[in-house]
Amino acid sequence: MSPQVARPGYDRSALTHGIVHVGLGNFHRAHQAVYLDDLFALGEGHDWAITGAGVRAPDAAMREVLLAQDCLSTVIELDEAGARARIVGSMIDFLPVEEGNGALIAKMADAATRIVSLTVTEGGYFVSAETGTFDPTHPEIRADAARTEAPHTVFGAIVAALKQRRAAGIDPFTVMSCDNLPGNGEVTRDAVVGFAQLVDLELADWIEGQVAFPNGMVDRITPATGARERALAGKLGLDDPVPVTCEPFRQWVLEDNFPLGRPALEKVGVTFTSDVHTYERMKIRILNGGHALIAYPAALLGVELAHEAMAHPLVHGFFRKVEAQEILPHVHPVPEFDPESYLDLIDARFSNPAVEDTTRRLCLDGSNRQPKFIVPSIRDGLEAGTPVEGLALISALWARYCQGVLEDGTPVAPNDPNWQALVIRAGEAKLRPAAWLEMRDVYGDLGENPRFAGAFAKWFEIVNHDGVAAALEAFID
Repeated sequence: MSPQVARPGYDRSALTHGIVHVGLGNFHRAHQAVYLDDLFALGEGHDWAITGAGVRAPDAAMREVLLAQDCLSTVIELDEAGARARIVGSMIDFLPVEEGNGALIAKMADAATRIVSLTVTEGGYFVSAETGTFDPTHPEIRADAARTEAPHTVFGAIVAALKQRRAAGIDPFTVMSCDNLPGNGEVTRDAVVGFAQLVDLELADWIEGQVAFPNGMVDRITPATGARERALAGKLGLDDPVPVTCEPFRQWVLEDNFPLGRPALEKVGVTFTSDVHTYERMKIRILNGGHALIAYPAALLGVELAHEAMAHPLVHGFFRKVEAQEILPHVHPVPEFDPESYLDLIDARFSNPAVEDTTRRLCLDGSNRQPKFIVPSIRDGLEAGTPVEGLALISALWARYCQGVLEDGTPVAPNDPNWQALVIRAGEAKLRPAAWLEMRDVYGDLGENPRFAGAFAKWFEIVNHDGVAAALEAFID
């Protein structure tokens, strides 16, 4: 191992469990795990170590790899100055990933578990875009309601563990979402209480009254791991099949609502505030919405990397105009940033050539991301009477992407949990654009709004008949 690689600055054998984290993907390992690693290096919070967990098949593969390397993760920060690597040691175990989630439920029910945290993706909360709330009719939820002792979903497992703690007289753990969702704490409460209401109304009332679900905003650009990332780790003398690369910037804003205590994360840069929603709106609208603005036009034009998209004059011009005219007017300042300076920061972060984030990753899961990152800005614009032309164009570009072929004829590999249905609907929309906006789980009733529906139909026709570049030029001009 290269001497340039930083190692944990504390005795890992002295760490004890305090947090169960579900979803050990790249973002968690570059974010929450890093903040805790920093805190542990200060000699504090050693009773807040992470026990990893998961409820999906990919989690089992990650468990096998991480257990083989003592639950250590390689995190490599990248910018134009070079690569800086560290070994993160804040996780001490990874529970078996098994049908029925017995090990996960038992660990959450243990009194030593004071926080259960989640990164289960934006689409993992069973939210209906039509209602904006938890969907108790989802097939996975209905199935879990019939097998409460051996649930398959994380929310079924959380409810089972809370039921055990209540019966044993153990105070409930705090449930902390670390996913990019507006009001992620409230969304998580809706899912946990909503599931409990299906199986035990008394328990549901207890959860609603006793369990804390702090809202939080999380931020760090973290690409997927591939051959390049593994090669970077190899150059540093690290034999790690799942290294994480990321930008240097990171941010975490949290409500201070942890009845059983929490790590002193304010000592390592976490902002605790009662005004998470303002931070969250700024980040989700400008950054996550901005990812969509560059990803779909760039991907369709054959641009594979995010920083190359930012260097493309039409893509960058589109990004800046939509952000300035259609997103920033509905975002409020926070103590650290006004919307305009935050946009400049995001511009610089997206343009970082060292990260090599892919447009394909940014196009992933549009059916879950568009309702959360783009549609709220559309609604605000319609209500305020401000422009929505660019937001209609990004919807048209997403629909064009879901036709399953780029402008040069290259097929698009499936890139959404609902890919086949999206491809069919995108094909229907070529003959009848309104078909795309009839996805009420994405757009709600926006398809019935003549201003937005008309703008979408106009741009979708231009994109299909004249091409992406022509549409971007027409919008920018």
